[in-house]
Amino acid sequence: MIDFELALDIITSSATTLGSEKISYKDAVGKVLSENVLSDIDMPPFNKSAMDGYACRKEDLQNELEVIELIPAGCSPTKEVLKNQCSKIMTGAPVPIGADTVIKVEETVPVTENSIKFTKANSKFNICYIGEDLKKNDLVLKKGLIIKDKHIPILASVGAVEIDVYKTPTIAIIATGNELVEPENQPSPSQIRNSNAHQMIAQAKSMGLNVIYIGIAEDTLESTEKFLLEAEKKADIIIVSGAVSMGDFDFVPNVLKSLGIEIKFHGIKVKPGKRTVFGLGNKKWFIGVPGNPVSAFVQFEMLIKPLIYNIMGSKYKTKLYKLILDDNFKRKNSGRKSFIPVQLTEKGTVKLIEYHGSAHINSLTNADGLMIIERGITEINKGETVYVRPI
Repeated sequence: MIDFELALDIITSSATTLGSEKISYKDAVGKVLSENVLSDIDMPPFNKSAMDGYACRKEDLQNELEVIELIPAGCSPTKEVLKNQCSKIMTGAPVPIGADTVIKVEETVPVTENSIKFTKANSKFNICYIGEDLKKNDLVLKKGLIIKDKHIPILASVGAVEIDVYKTPTIAIIATGNELVEPENQPSPSQIRNSNAHQMIAQAKSMGLNVIYIGIAEDTLESTEKFLLEAEKKADIIIVSGAVSMGDFDFVPNVLKSLGIEIKFHGIKVKPGKRTVFGLGNKKWFIGVPGNPVSAFVQFEMLIKPLIYNIMGSKYKTKLYKLILDDNFKRKNSGRKSFIPVQLTEKGTVKLIEYHGSAHINSLTNADGLMIIERGITEINKGETVYVRPI
């Protein structure tokens, strides 16, 4: 077995991109930019009013001001503001020539039908100046960025309606085990429902990936090989749940070898997910995770997700937060790095939740993150700091 950090390095170092393609910005969420995005205009493109009010000269604030025109958003001013004059202006409208201040509507009173008076001693400028947010050709979004929904209005605002992104890999997922039935079926006393595959399908789809579900392979050499060959034809990354340990029916590692796949590691000093296997061959990536559901979930988050994002062109790194532990933690076996489901409290501390081990999938229901316990640590006292990976 190897350390988790080495396994992560091996798996991410194996990643190569699959080329790039041009797509609409409307379809960009979850994709990774393969080129920098630059602004094609100054932003704002003109001096604009930050609020509804009156555009005037600051030196005239204490004088009665003649209202010379109304400037709605989307319309250009037609008159220059001169001494003791103002233009009524809407939020986002261009500030007229001559004006250097916009006073709020609520800080004025009418004097006549066509004049107003400022009621305060002073005012902010209340103007968004041309190019103060971005200047033409400024870098807006950087190559390698994972595009999120918050980036879509930025792309739209700079006219980046077609963008170059790295191609996303296709994922094939296989479950293994004679004991498994699909969720819609009623299991017999010796069976359980297949949750792992559908859990990882959901994890992959949350990344915006194309996922192919191959099905449940029987616990035979022939069935395992058949399913792996089918997956290899259809996908770039093949993920197998179960049949990766050392039992009589754990065929995945040997079948991978028989198919010419180079096994890079089989076994990690980590809990859960000890018997995770990773192989390369035929320009494909093969990952086998243990059949226990928490193991599958955790290793998808901690190992498979970084691999996928690196193939997509991102130098993705798992975010860790340093937080205060709200309970005392103890464990007997400290030989492996552990990921423990935990909750975050309203005061920003970490709370332990009931967790029975890698088969306890319900423990994830109320978990906000995975607390990371390094090898050699047997206990952590309440009030000490821990690292947590959000989920």
